[in-house]
Amino acid sequence: MRIAIVHYWLVNMRGGERVISALCKLFPDADLFTLFYDPQKVAPEISQHQITPSFLNPLKRFHRQLLPLMPFALEQFDLRPYDLVISSESGPAKGVLTSANTRHVCYCHTPMRYLWELYPAFANEWSSGWLQRTILASLATPLRVWDYSTAARVDEFIANSENVRKRIWKTYRRESLVIHPPVAVQNFTCEPSKDYFLIASELVRYKQIDYAVRCFTASGRDLIIVGDGPEYKSLKQQSGGNIKFAGRVSDEELRGLYSRCRAFLLPGEEDFGITPVEAMASGKPVIALGRGGVLDSVPEHTAGVFYPSPDEAHLSAAIDRFERMQFDPAVLRSVALEFSEERFLERMAQFLGISRSR
Repeated sequence: MRIAIVHYWLVNMRGGERVISALCKLFPDADLFTLFYDPQKVAPEISQHQITPSFLNPLKRFHRQLLPLMPFALEQFDLRPYDLVISSESGPAKGVLTSANTRHVCYCHTPMRYLWELYPAFANEWSSGWLQRTILASLATPLRVWDYSTAARVDEFIANSENVRKRIWKTYRRESLVIHPPVAVQNFTCEPSKDYFLIASELVRYKQIDYAVRCFTASGRDLIIVGDGPEYKSLKQQSGGNIKFAGRVSDEELRGLYSRCRAFLLPGEEDFGITPVEAMASGKPVIALGRGGVLDSVPEHTAGVFYPSPDEAHLSAAIDRFERMQFDPAVLRSVALEFSEERFLERMAQFLGISRSR
């Protein structure tokens, strides 16, 4: 059986790319297709495969700005020789064309946020100026029409969480099965806690880190923020001396920060959210906005504290509740084991109807 894996872009190693890394272990002979590819930025288990980037690849530095050209680029891939195509989707990857005899399975991290659920925020609040808003408004409707139509090209959808399963139905009116993404839980260890809380995130607006920064600045509690992005300067300006911006750190450094924090914070709604699972694998509880994928992964009271609204008052109240609670690191780690790479591979193999050698 010839297998192709299609991913929106391979220019870093975040949650979507870790799914691809696991699929490469499940299908060591699969060919990969992607809009943009940087071999220096992906794991060896990905780069050792035959990878075909699109004609847009020379412009990979500007990959986020090339959305209008992505549908055309994806449709240029020739996937006729393949029996099974697995598209990895939080952009337009499912828009590839396959033959009538090809099984096309889409693993959906989320329908494109900036076209659907978060479009009003992008259009009215987060765009940097009138020109950007005008361009986005002129492109959004035709891109939505294309994105909706490409759902018909998919034979079966897999959602990465119950949250995304609902979004797939709302957006495309297609049913899907939930298979949670893989987390390398075996790589994390637990150490005695020091007196700081931790956030690890891209610093972009929809992650809603701003109110967490204001909350901790007001309370004086120590907070370490790992990550970088366009909101760095704004968040830094709002922060007090008790908040440390660590920037991008190595995987080893991040594991150390997880292992010694008091608790991990998730102030925004995630599609699934790998970081809370990594925190639990480190024996640390999670304080999170009680929406989205965290409801799949973190059992409230046993492994975390939820709050209902993204603002300083509700976060502050949740931290006060956390201060009065106790959590068992062994229980937290056992919860995280449910999201191991091995579990992911077992469920994917079962869904696809294949046997796997260990």
